[in-house]
Amino acid sequence: MTTTVARATGLTKRYGSFTAVDAVDFSLEEHRIYGLLGRNGAGKTTIMQLLTGQLFPNGGELEVFGRPPAEHADVLRRLCFIAESQRYPEDFTPAHVFTAAPWFFENWDAGFAERLVADFRLPLKRRIKKLSRGQLSAVGVIVGLASRAQLTFFDEPYLGLDAVVRHIFYDRLLEDYAEHPRTIVLSTHLIDEVANLLEHIILIDQGRILLDRDAEEVRGSATTIAGARSVVEQFVADRPVIGREALGGLSSVTIDGRLDQPERVRAAELGLELAPVSLQQLIVHLTGTDLAGTAEQEAAA
Repeated sequence: MTTTVARATGLTKRYGSFTAVDAVDFSLEEHRIYGLLGRNGAGKTTIMQLLTGQLFPNGGELEVFGRPPAEHADVLRRLCFIAESQRYPEDFTPAHVFTAAPWFFENWDAGFAERLVADFRLPLKRRIKKLSRGQLSAVGVIVGLASRAQLTFFDEPYLGLDAVVRHIFYDRLLEDYAEHPRTIVLSTHLIDEVANLLEHIILIDQGRILLDRDAEEVRGSATTIAGARSVVEQFVADRPVIGREALGGLSSVTIDGRLDQPERVRAAELGLELAPVSLQQLIVHLTGTDLAGTAEQEAAA
C-alpha cells in the first residue's frame, strides 16, 4: 500500500491578473522519483514553492504530510528544496554550509556529504562568492542528497554542472535512493538525461497539468511515421496526431499511441518508416506550438 506524502486539489496561485498555477490536482507518493516537467514559465517552480511553504495558494487545498506546509515546522523540517539560483551568505564557504545543514535537516549524513565533496572535487574553504557556477551547483546538490529529507526537490540546480559531473550526480542519487528511499522531485530541461531515473511524470504547461502518468506508460507511448505525404496521411487518419512536419512530398507525423504488430506490418508494406519518440520529443510535441498548422502552412507556401 502506497502512502501519499503530498496532495493538491484545485491548487491555484495568481500574481495579480496572471495565473501561474491554474486549479491543478495531483498527488506525490512516498518512495518515488518524479519528473516535474514543462517549458520556462509553465508553473513548475511555483508548484514547488507552494509545496515547500514558500508561497501561500490563492485557492484550492494543499497538504504535505497531512498538513498545509506553510508555517508548520513539523512539515518543513521533513522537506528540502534546492533551486538553480540557490543563495548562501557570500562570506560562507561550502564547509560553513555543510556544518550548518544538520540544524535544518534531521536526517543529514555528514559522511555522505564528505564523499560527495570528493566526487565533485569541491573546494571546501573557498568563499561562496568566489565559486564558479558549477561549484555553486555542486554545493546545492550535495545539500539535497545528503539531507536525505523525506521529500526533496531539485529545481534545476545541476544546470551549472558539466556533463560528467551531472552523471555523477545522477549515479549518486540512484545509489542513495536505493539504500534510503524517499520522495524526490526533479525539475529539469535536460529531459533525455534524466528520463531513465524517473518513475512518474507530471507535465505542466501554462499553469495546467497536461500529463500525470507513470513514466513506464509514457515511454514509447508515441510513434513517428514518415514517408510519402499522401500515404502517411492515409495511415494516420482517425489517429490522435500530436505533431506534423512536411518537406515537399514527404511527411513525418507523430501520433499519440503505440502501434500493434499488424499495424507495423502494414506500415512496412506501405513503405513507411516508424520511429519511437523520446520523452523529450514527446514533451516538445505536447507543449509546443500548433505543429500541424505550421506544417500545413509551410506545405501550402
